[in-house]
This record gives sequence, structure tokens and C-alpha cells, in this order.
Amino acid sequence: MKTILFMCMGNACRSQMAEGYAKELLPDGWHILSAGIVASGIHPLTVEVMNEDAIDISQQTSRKFEDLGNISPDIVVTLCDEAEELCPSYTDLVRHDHWEIDDPALTEGLKDEKLKDFRRARDEIKLKMQELSNQLNN
Repeated sequence: MKTILFMCMGNACRSQMAEGYAKELLPDGWHILSAGIVASGIHPLTVEVMNEDAIDISQQTSRKFEDLGNISPDIVVTLCDEAEELCPSYTDLVRHDHWEIDDPALTEGLKDEKLKDFRRARDEIKLKMQELSNQLNN
């Protein structure tokens, strides 16, 4: 079984979204994980905007990379510069993609303003996941 790991700073928004889409879009035979440099807990708006797209991530958990143990991913996807810089190094055999997605959790203001940024991040991640899925299915 192949393993894909999505990493961002807090494992609260972007990597959780990517994990949710990967579970829907990747072909069978993939072990799908997400983690952060820290574990901030899943942001409630992450769950809300994913539900808008019929993806239920409410049972996913927020965890630190160290919590994953000794894994050997085939693909590592970082979703922010911090994760890119702090991501554990792997052998050259690992595919490493970097998707710079602005953190919607940093948006201040009313809920509608925050939702706009969460939806933007969700839609960017969905597009990237569709592209990755197409590559892996061919």
C-alpha cells in the first residue's frame, strides 16, 4: 500500500481538507494521512466548508507529525511555507509537492468573511487534488 502525507503548520484546515479530498479522489490502495508541525485541532469552519461539498471530515483527527510514528510516505505534500521548511526530510525516492495555500484560519472578521477564505482554500485544494488524482490514475 502506498502512503501520502499532507502537512501544514497546525493540521487544522488545509491538510485536513487535502486528506478529505484524497480519500474521495485517490485510487484504491492509498494510505492517506495528514499532520502538522503542531496539532491545533480541526477548525470548525474546515468541517463546515467541506460539508458544503459533501465531504465529511468530522471523524478526522488533528495530530503532530511525531504522532505518526516511523512512516515511509511515497508522496509528501506540504501546504504552507512553514511545513515546507520544517518538514522531516525523506530519501530522494519520495515525491514532494508543495502547494502554497494561504491559511484561512488567520482571517479576522465576521464569520462570512472567514467562510469566504475557507471556501477559497477548499477550492484551491480540491483543484490540486483533482490534478494529483489524475496523475496517479494514469
